[in-house]
Amino acid sequence: MRRLVSWAAGACVGLVRACALTVVSMLVPAVWAAAVALAVRWGPGNPWSWVAASVPVCVGTLALSRPVCRMVRHLVAQWTGTVIPGGYWQAAPVTQLSTGYWWNGFSYERTRRDARMDQKWRLRWTDPATWRDLRFTALAPVTVGVTSAVPPAALAAAALGLGQPALPARLLGALALAVGVAVAPYAWRAAASQAVRLLRPSPAMALADRVGELTAQRADTTVAQAAEISRIERDLHDGAQARLVSLGLSLATAEKLMGTDPERARALMREARAGAATSLAELRELVQGIRPPVLNDRGLVDAVRALALDSPLEATVSADLRLSLDPPIESAVYFGIAELLTNAAKHAHATRARISVTVNRDTVNRGPVNRDTATRGGAALVVDVEDDGRGGAAVRPGGGLDGLRRRLAVFDATLELTSPAGGPTHARMVVPCASS
Repeated sequence: MRRLVSWAAGACVGLVRACALTVVSMLVPAVWAAAVALAVRWGPGNPWSWVAASVPVCVGTLALSRPVCRMVRHLVAQWTGTVIPGGYWQAAPVTQLSTGYWWNGFSYERTRRDARMDQKWRLRWTDPATWRDLRFTALAPVTVGVTSAVPPAALAAAALGLGQPALPARLLGALALAVGVAVAPYAWRAAASQAVRLLRPSPAMALADRVGELTAQRADTTVAQAAEISRIERDLHDGAQARLVSLGLSLATAEKLMGTDPERARALMREARAGAATSLAELRELVQGIRPPVLNDRGLVDAVRALALDSPLEATVSADLRLSLDPPIESAVYFGIAELLTNAAKHAHATRARISVTVNRDTVNRGPVNRDTATRGGAALVVDVEDDGRGGAAVRPGGGLDGLRRRLAVFDATLELTSPAGGPTHARMVVPCASS
C-alpha cells in the first residue's frame, strides 16, 4: 500500500512538472503559430501578410528566448538541485569623461541614457549566451516539449477515449491512461537532462567566466588587504605607539628625578607600568582582530562557542567536533559568524540565535553556485546561523553582507540569505573544503 501511494504521488508530481515544461518550451512555437494564423487570415495572396507576420516571429523569439531559458534553468534547479549557470555578460559601469562624453566600454555617447542603451544592445548581440538561448529556444519544442508533452497528451487522449461509448475507443483510452501514468514520473527527467546539455556554457565560456571571477576576487582581496593594513597602521599609530612613546618619556623623566625627587620618580614609574599594561591590552585586541588566539589554541568549534558566550544574544551552538580546517578558512568562517551575530543583535534586534557548523559531502554538488559545479565532488563546510529578529536583511552593494560574500568568494564559498519581513533570518555559508 505504501509503495502504491508513493508511486501515485510520484506520478502526480511528474505530471505537474511535465505540464510546466511543456508550457514553457512551447511559448515561442505558440507565437510562431499565432503569426502564421494571422498571415493566413489576411490572405495567402497578399504578399505583405507574410512580411508582417515575420515581424512578430522575430520579435517574439528574441524577446522570449532569455525568459524561457531562465525559467527552464529555475525549474531544473528546483527539481534536481543542478544549477545551470546563465553565463550572461555583465554590463560594465558607464563613466563620464572630462570631455563630457560617456564611455560604455564600446563607444562614446553624448548622454548617459544613450550610452546605456548602446551598451545593452551591444551586449545582447555579442554575448555568446544570447545565441545559446536562441538555439535552445529553437530546439526546445523537439528536445524538451515533445518528451514532456507525452503524459498530458496521453491523459487527454484517455479522457476522450473513455468518454466514448464504443468499446475500441474505450480500450484505446485505457491504454493511453496506462501510458500516461507510467511515463509521468520520468518524462520530465529526460527533458531536464536535455536542458542541462543544451543550456550549459561551453568549456571555453566557463573558463572565461572563471577568469573574470578570479580577477574580481583578486581585486577585492587586494582592496581588503590594503584596508586591513591601513587599519593596523592606524591602530598602532593612534594607540599602542602613542602609549609606548609616552612610556619612554615617563621613564626618562623618572630616571632624571630618581636622585632629586624619588617620590615623583616612583609616581612616574607607576604611570609607566599602567601605560604598559594598557598598551599590552591594545596589542592583544589588535592581534585578535587579525586572528583570534582562541582559533590557534582551541580550534574553530571552541572559538565559535566562545563567540556565542560573548554575544549579547542567547546563542546555542551545535558543531562537528571532528572539524580540521586550514587556518584561512577558519578565520573567514569565524569572522563571518561574528558579523552575522552582530547584525542580528544590532539591526534585527534579535534575542536568540542558533549556530550549526557541520560538514556535508553532498552540498557542493547541490548548492547554488555561480558556475557549473554539477560534476565537482568533495566535502563542504556548512554553517547555518538563524536568529529570531525582525528580518528584512538583504545583501546590498557595499554593505557588510556584500563584503562577507566577497570575502567568502575567495574560497569558492557562497552565502545564502533568507530573511522575510518579520523574520526569522537564516544565513548559510557553504565553504568547499577537504575536511574529513
